[in-house]
Amino acid sequence: MAYKFEIVKDKAGEFRVRFKASNGELMFATEGYSSKASAKNAIASIQKNTPDAEIDDQTD
Repeated sequence: MAYKFEIVKDKAGEFRVRFKASNGELMFATEGYSSKASAKNAIASIQKNTPDAEIDDQTD
């Protein structure tokens, strides 16, 4: 199993995106969106804008 995005509907009726690792562990989840299209746009934005994301280690 590979990494994957999931679109789920929460108890409030909002759409959320979850990103899961290949072992099924939840890596992150987004805020709630009122439409599925907005959730899909969030996925597209993450895929487009993060390939070279910096790591900001604020523990130093």
